[in-house]
Amino acid sequence: MSAGRPALATMHPASFALVMATGIVSIACQLLGLPGLAAPLLWMNGVFYSVLWLLTVVRLVRFPDRVLADLSHHGRAVGFFTTVAATCVLGSQAWVIRGAWTLATGLWAVGILLWAAITYGVLTALTVKTDKPALADGINGGWLVAVVAAQSVCVLGAQLADGFGSRAPDVLLFCLVLWLGGGMLYVWIISLIFYRYTFFPMSPSDLAPPYWINMGAVAISTLAGTLLVAAAPLSPVLLDILPFVKGLTLLFWATATWWIPMLVILGVWRHVYRRFPLAYDPLYWGAVFPLGMYTVCTFRLAGVFDAPVLLAVSRVFLYVAITAWSLTAVGMFLDLTRAAKYSAAS
Repeated sequence: MSAGRPALATMHPASFALVMATGIVSIACQLLGLPGLAAPLLWMNGVFYSVLWLLTVVRLVRFPDRVLADLSHHGRAVGFFTTVAATCVLGSQAWVIRGAWTLATGLWAVGILLWAAITYGVLTALTVKTDKPALADGINGGWLVAVVAAQSVCVLGAQLADGFGSRAPDVLLFCLVLWLGGGMLYVWIISLIFYRYTFFPMSPSDLAPPYWINMGAVAISTLAGTLLVAAAPLSPVLLDILPFVKGLTLLFWATATWWIPMLVILGVWRHVYRRFPLAYDPLYWGAVFPLGMYTVCTFRLAGVFDAPVLLAVSRVFLYVAITAWSLTAVGMFLDLTRAAKYSAAS
C-alpha cells in the first residue's frame, strides 16, 4: 500500500476547516481594506474546496467502511459539519468579494441540503448507537461545528435575501429560525463542554485546536445576527422583534469575547507549562477560523451599534487572523512536502 492510501483512508472529516478558515480571512481582508489579499485567497479557496471534495468522493468510493465508521464516531462524526460551513463560507466569500449572486445562491442551496442531511444523519447515528463513550471522552469543541454549520447557512442566506425579491421575507424567516435554533444548540453543547472542563481531569492532549470553536461558534452567531439586523427592513417578522435580535446578537459577541482570554491561557498552559509539542495538525484550521470570524463579526457589530471603537478591535484581530492563517499554511506546506518525500522514498 502506498503512503497516499492510508493517508486518504484516515482523512479527517473536519478537513474542510481549511476552506472555512481561508474564506473568512479573505472576507475580513476585503471588509477591512486589504482587497489585494482577499482576491487571491478566493481563488485559492476554490481550489481547496474542489480538491477536498474530490478526495472525499475518492475516499467514499475506496474506503466506504472508514467513512461509515466516522459517521458513528463521537469524536470524528461532527467533523462532517465542516462541509456545510465550508460551502456557505465560500458562497459568502464569492458574494462579498465578487458579487457573484448566482454562484453564491447555488452554494447556499447545496449548503442547506448538506446541513439537513448531516444534522439529522449524524445526530441520529450518534443517538441510536449502542456503545457510547463517556462524556469526558466523547465531547470536544468540535461538536460546536454543528452550530457553525447552521449559522453559516443563515449568514449566507441573510446576505442574499434582497436578491430574492418578493420571496425575501420567506428567506429571512428561514434564516431567523436557523439562527435561533443554532443559538439554542450552542447552549446545549457548551454546557456539556464547560462541565467537562471544570469537573473532569484535563490533559494537554485534550485541549486540541477545535476547542477554539467555543469562541468561533458564538462569533458566527454574532455575524448572523448583525446581518439579520441589516436585512430587517425586508422582513416584517424581523422588524417586530428587532430589539430582541440586537440584544441577542450583543450577548453572542460578549460570550465570544469572554472566551478569548480563557482559550489563550489554556493554550499557554498546554504548550508552555506542560510543554506539549506544537506541530502541524489539519485541525489547527479549526483555530484559525474563529480568529477570522471574530474579526468579521466585530466589524459588522460596529456598524449595527454605531460603535467605532469596535473597528479598532477588528483591525487588530485582522492581523492576528492573517498571521495564524499564514503560519498554519506554512505548516501544511511543510507537512505535504515531507509526505511527498516519504512517498517518493518508499
